[in-house]
Amino acid sequence: MSRVVIFDEFGGPEVLHVVDRPVVEPAAGEVRVRIEAFAVNPLDLMVRSGRAPFPVPPAPARLGIEGAGVIDAVGPEVAGFQVGDPVIIAAVPDANERGSYAEHTTIPASRVFSRPAGLGSTEAAAIWVAYSTAYGALIEKAGMRPGDQVLITAASGGVGRAALQVANQIGAVPIAVTRDSAKKDELLAAGAAAVIATDQEDIVEAVLRHTAGTGADIVLDLVTGPGQAELLKAIRPGGTLIAAGFLDSRPTPAPKDETVIGYQSFEHTLDPVVVRRMAAFLAAGVRLGALRPAIDRAFAIEDVAEAHRHLEKGLNAGKKIVVTV
Repeated sequence: MSRVVIFDEFGGPEVLHVVDRPVVEPAAGEVRVRIEAFAVNPLDLMVRSGRAPFPVPPAPARLGIEGAGVIDAVGPEVAGFQVGDPVIIAAVPDANERGSYAEHTTIPASRVFSRPAGLGSTEAAAIWVAYSTAYGALIEKAGMRPGDQVLITAASGGVGRAALQVANQIGAVPIAVTRDSAKKDELLAAGAAAVIATDQEDIVEAVLRHTAGTGADIVLDLVTGPGQAELLKAIRPGGTLIAAGFLDSRPTPAPKDETVIGYQSFEHTLDPVVVRRMAAFLAAGVRLGALRPAIDRAFAIEDVAEAHRHLEKGLNAGKKIVVTV
């Protein structure tokens, strides 16, 4: 038997509970992963509470879109993996049935990749969603290049921190945006070339000041909502805004002449060709010491409801919350 976290109805963290389920054998093209740790993401909270930005099948259901573990069974027609290989789960397209909140999951072999040397299971469980989103938005979508001046909103969050490191890895210049001036020193230490605190500064004036009057080449908007109107004023002519967040549910103004590109990570994480590029980029960044997830706390699987409460209350200060199995 294998322990699995499920919920039988939408609601608060209290609807989560651990049950025993039979261990499933991998089908053709699949591997079974013995999960060592999984991360708790804002999307998990939205799905659990019935507020997901996409249709969710009725409960009972599983959760979890990223994790790390070891392959403990290999199905027919799988090449490149064997029992005992440490891996990272790159995407769980049907998390309600195969979610990573469990001791085991079976998943297509194309959805896992080898764990970079030097990453323990806790860090490995927390790296994929944030860093693949930042990489996909900035490099695959926006075509970020060395020297580009990149404005990153919600920079103290998990994806924002990852975006700072991704930009630095290729030689771009990341400018962090935060609503709280108390976070300036922390963001500078996390890799920001400059920090704009909107509780003290006008964002357009500050961007022009930090870019010698030219404006940002790329804006990564991880918030959206009405605040995007000001971000559009901070882009240089011919620049690009990538809308990759949903933290503000209020309407977002329509752009005029600016280039705005919407981004959802699953458009890339379900593409094995792009996943291969992402995995290579992450492995290189880990090897060079350029990419490292910031971990807040690790909870035991029995305390998964408390991990959700911790994230809902914002006690993680933008760092990742991990559950060990």
